[in-house]
This record gives sequence, structure tokens and C-alpha cells, in this order.
Amino acid sequence: MDFALSAEQEDLAASERAWLAKHDPIAARRPTIDDGPARVPDIATQHVVESGLIGLLTADMGGTHVDLAVLVEEHGRAASAVPLAELALATAELAKLDHPLAALAEANANGTESIPLVLASVDGSPLTAEIVGEQLRISGSTTPATALLDGTGFLLATTSSDRTEILVHVAAGSEGAGVRTLETLDLTRSWSILDLDLAVPAEHWTSVPTGTVAYLADALALYRKMDALGAAERLVEQTVEYAGQRTQFGQPIGSFQAVKHHCADMALRTEASRASLWAAAVALDGSDAAARSTAVSAAAAYAGEATSTVASIALQVHGGIGFTWEHDLHLLTRRIKVDELLNGSVSWHRRRLVGA
Repeated sequence: MDFALSAEQEDLAASERAWLAKHDPIAARRPTIDDGPARVPDIATQHVVESGLIGLLTADMGGTHVDLAVLVEEHGRAASAVPLAELALATAELAKLDHPLAALAEANANGTESIPLVLASVDGSPLTAEIVGEQLRISGSTTPATALLDGTGFLLATTSSDRTEILVHVAAGSEGAGVRTLETLDLTRSWSILDLDLAVPAEHWTSVPTGTVAYLADALALYRKMDALGAAERLVEQTVEYAGQRTQFGQPIGSFQAVKHHCADMALRTEASRASLWAAAVALDGSDAAARSTAVSAAAAYAGEATSTVASIALQVHGGIGFTWEHDLHLLTRRIKVDELLNGSVSWHRRRLVGA
């Protein structure tokens, strides 16, 4: 498949990178890193709202998954706490509805609400949803999701006991809906699980076409690894720069053949990951569900392992300084390791490819 970013997409990525460099998320996080889970800064929320990024995938905006992918990559590169993909996907799905919940799409886009997408786990604790008359009874736990602590509500996509696919709006603080914050390796984002045991009235849930849940699961799997790609790209740049500055035996370590090979291996894995993830983003914009799932799992399986390997090599080349809490490598590596496991681990995506 021949593919390249358009000039507009390159400009979009460059603009977002410039904003993130000016408002460095890691620098903003450092002073509070020991005080508790990361929160989404107000200035970052204001930026994605005013830039129209939350509504990017809606029909009115006309954005594509490739557009969103280049933005998510930049947020991963900067170690941003903004759940951009989760907010954009939720807004796009809400905007499609012929239901009162559709009003939440505009509220999400203009920042009066912050409602990210949340899914049932693909390989963890089950979540049950049963339709009883006009009510929906939900019990169980969701898959881990980022920035739930900053949400005014949550859009749950799941399948009921009678195989009906549904979207459910759960307001933050609802009785029977608890946010359980997890302790993870990632110190740049908060990660939480929704523990649910509640009855949802008709105005807060609706059925959606078959295949919606699978599509959303594929999309989040793509964006989780796209985030890791951004962090890996930054590690490649930092490692090459460090190898050119650090001297041993009177010369830069980057002149040693072994270090050259390490840097080349990192660059190769990063670029191959980018190619596979772009192909998956193109497939998400298509209409072939089988091709989409195959492309996403192939990309997630490869990029999940490749970006994790890039982080390990970066640590090796940096040596002792890479182990210090003061170095950004430490935070980016932790972020990549969490991205590797969530929304389908590498082994899960490989098993799905084998069974396809």
C-alpha cells in the first residue's frame, strides 16, 4: 500500500508538537509527581477544545483516523495526560445517535462536559449488561482507562446479555459507579477502572449497530500503540543525541560500532511501527471490518513489542543516567510499558491474528 501524510496532516502534527513543546507536559508534571495520580491540566483541556480536536472525527469536522493518529503520536511523544483519542471517539459516536444522548457530543466538543470512551475488558474481568424493559442493568468492571479522574461522565460501549450492542452514559459520581484508581508504572497519566453496579434509565443508554463495539475496541487498540510510538520516537532522538555527547576513551560513544547498531535498530523498529500503525489507521477509515481488525492487530502486536524494545535499548545506551528519576527516559519508558499491555496485549493481538 502506497501511503504518505498530506501536507495538511504534517502541518497539523507540527502545530500540535509546537504547542506541546511550549507547554511541556513532563515539566508540568515534575513538581507534583509524588503527590498522587496525574491530572489533565486546565490549559491542555482548553487547548484541545479551542483547537476543535475533540470533535475531529465528527461528520461536521470531517477528520479521519489518520488525522487523529498523528495528533495522538504527538501527545505520546510529549507524555501528555490528555485522553485525546478517548474523547474524540466518544464525541464522534454520540454525534451519530438519533437519541437524546446526541446532545452530549456538542457538550464534549465545547468543553462543558468531559466524557471519554470506556470499554469492557477484552481479556480481563467480565462486565454484564442486561436489558429489563426500558432499563439497563450493569454490573462488573471496565478495562483500565486514562484520565477518568478528570471526567464529568463516561461513555461505556459494551454488549448486553442478548448480544445487543449499546452505548451508556454514566455521570461521574452516580450511585453504583465508582472510579478505582490504579497504581501503574505510568507516572504521566492516571489510570482507573469503573466499578459498576447500577440501573440505567432509558434516556442514558441506547442500542447501536452491530460491529460498533468491535470498531471502537480496534480504534483504542490502535491509539494506545500510536501513543507508544510517539514516546519511542522521542527516545530515539534523545539516545542519538546522548550518544553524540557522551565520551569514553576520548571519543563519543556514538562512534562505536555497537552503539551505532543499537541506534539503527531503534530507528528501524520505530519507523516500521509507524508504517504498520498508519496502515491500521487507513483501515479504520475503511468499511471492511475483517481487514480493519487484521490490520489493527498486526500493527498493535508489532508496535507493542517494538516500542518496548526501543525503550530497553535506549536505557542500555544511556547507561546509569537512564535509571535516574530525573531523566525523561525514565518516564517515557514507563509510559511505553503500560501502552504495551492495555487495550489488548501483544500476545492477545497475536492470538486474534492466528484465529482470524
